[in-house]
Amino acid sequence: MYGIVGNATDPLAVGPSLGYAKTMDVRVIGGGLAGCEAAFQLAEAGHRVTLHEQKPVKRTPAQVSDRLAELVCSNSFRSSNVDNAVGLIKEEMRRCGSFIMACAEVARVPAGDALAVDRVVFADTVEARLRAMPNITIVPGEVMAIADDGVPTLVATGPLTGDALAADIARLCGQERLAFYDAIAPIIDADSVITEDIDPDGGAYFKSRWDKGDSADYLNCPMTPAQYDLFYDALRAADTASAHEFEELHYFDGCLPIEVMAERGKDTLRFGPMKPVGLYHPVTNRRAHAVLQLRKEDLAGTSYNIVGCQTRMKQGAQREVFSLVPALREVAFLRYGAIHRNTYVDSPAILDDSGALRGRPNLWFAGQITGVEGYVESTASGLLTAMVMKDVLQGKLSASTVPPTTTALGGLWRHCRGTNRADPHARFQPSNIIWPMMEPLPAEVLRPLPGLDGKKAKKPQKSDRKHLLSERALADLSSWQAIRRLG
Repeated sequence: MYGIVGNATDPLAVGPSLGYAKTMDVRVIGGGLAGCEAAFQLAEAGHRVTLHEQKPVKRTPAQVSDRLAELVCSNSFRSSNVDNAVGLIKEEMRRCGSFIMACAEVARVPAGDALAVDRVVFADTVEARLRAMPNITIVPGEVMAIADDGVPTLVATGPLTGDALAADIARLCGQERLAFYDAIAPIIDADSVITEDIDPDGGAYFKSRWDKGDSADYLNCPMTPAQYDLFYDALRAADTASAHEFEELHYFDGCLPIEVMAERGKDTLRFGPMKPVGLYHPVTNRRAHAVLQLRKEDLAGTSYNIVGCQTRMKQGAQREVFSLVPALREVAFLRYGAIHRNTYVDSPAILDDSGALRGRPNLWFAGQITGVEGYVESTASGLLTAMVMKDVLQGKLSASTVPPTTTALGGLWRHCRGTNRADPHARFQPSNIIWPMMEPLPAEVLRPLPGLDGKKAKKPQKSDRKHLLSERALADLSSWQAIRRLG
């Protein structure tokens, strides 16, 4: 492969470049994690890279230093366990020569199985290495508009993209395709939903409202008056995350946080996202007092979105409140709900298969602005987009450019292409890396394991399935890398 070849003395030792028949000038806008990763990969491939970063001339309200790759929230890149989706994607990135992952190892501090770093050492390492590369020029100052000068350009400006540049992006992609405010509902593991209960009305059941459409797309979680009262009281008392000073708490009625709706009256939810009409129980034919709906999130039905429940509740509060719904008392979250300022484009609608803007094949986007969430995912997006740009600029774009969809990297790319949505017309929402982004295991792998001593056969445990997914991903990544080397 190309990029970084780690060794015992220096995990940032630079290996030989693949080289190109011709080098090109490339522009990267944004010196965060995605931009720095992409700039390194493109420079390492022999391109002359101009990296534009508005600091030290200007900072966003979230930034406190003038360094590149500043970690503004946590100092953690989260779990390194490869049986965890985020641990798996980090391992895949490391094997693909990720510059940022190598810098993180240099700055690593003890944090159990998590990859946490000393923020100052990390940022200093990133900046020093990039400044030492002869074919990278770092230009300070805010970019107000994207030049149409034929220079291949990558925009990786993050969730707090400046107003002037955001307006120019909106001009290019359409105002309706650019969001400035991110309201997302939780996504939960399908296996954690209880569909059978002692009370015949207590378990979740499949049904679409008034039997319109495919009933398998929705799971309905019924509640009695007493159960709803308990849920409502807990929701009203729940601890919510306070907004940063630069976040404006003005909500559109179409994406009100569930706790804001609850403030409008006890029955507001029952006449809104939790209305029971048209959802009579298929066995008892009774109508519940309230129904929390779950909508299939991925094509395979391994995850569900809690419909209409975008929320500012803290993660612990989300667990406590939603577990009060009888069918969700064992709920396992794949993604918690959140509302925050987040500039991002409708990637599936405006980007082509190479991640470039439709109609502008020399303009790419990477990082959180494409609809990924988190340090790791932003870095992965920068790495993936740089891979694609290198192949495009060399005239080698092919099916093997991006890792297969059985890998975490391929799954993240799949998310931004929108090809994994159960409903292709559903609103595109940003997300961290989660298992449902990857192709599910074949049915034969998930067959119940033979029981011992005549006992009933059991399905593989969730931890076993994750381990099998991880093993397959790393094996497929190795095969993909071999194909890339031969190409």
